[in-house]
Amino acid sequence: MRIVVLAVPGGGKTTIMRYVQKDMPDVKVVNFGDYMFKIARRLYGIRDRDEMRKRIPPDEYVRLQEEAAREIASIPGDVLIDTHVSIKMRGGYYPGLPDDVVKLLKPHYLVLFEFNPEVVLSRRMKDIRGVRSGRDIEKPEEVEMQQQINRLFAAAAANAARAILRIVDLRFPETHPYEHAEVGAREIIKLLKGS
Repeated sequence: MRIVVLAVPGGGKTTIMRYVQKDMPDVKVVNFGDYMFKIARRLYGIRDRDEMRKRIPPDEYVRLQEEAAREIASIPGDVLIDTHVSIKMRGGYYPGLPDDVVKLLKPHYLVLFEFNPEVVLSRRMKDIRGVRSGRDIEKPEEVEMQQQINRLFAAAAANAARAILRIVDLRFPETHPYEHAEVGAREIIKLLKGS
């Protein structure tokens, strides 16, 4: 089973997938951006992942995506692919999973998680204080706009790949820490187990 996991930056995809691995340790989790970054560092001298979307022109970005998709598609077993369905770039949104790229990945499912924009911004602030200091600061309306763009791009990607699109609404207030991650992980585990 190959599942592409999608959300806005800072939504919590990585944490959700860690919870999946706690229950299903044989599932492989790969980060699409890490594969692209490795290639971009080698070809363009890019220093961090956030710099990729600012410095690399769209036609070269496509090349990076395709090369990363080929490498990921060769991974055997159950694979969760952590990526973004839209990338905010200079002047608009770039598809994170263009037709050619998503076809190379051959996913069974695309799972799109949606969050309260205020929660996303709070998580991003923690990232800024931590490891992702190059991340832009946005307003809640901008996060919500990207979530709406994500729906459109995810539907197009699912259509191109002939995959099932599953949208999971995690906008509810958490009753305990990491509840969103737990609920999100359960949704993915159901798909992996075929239930």
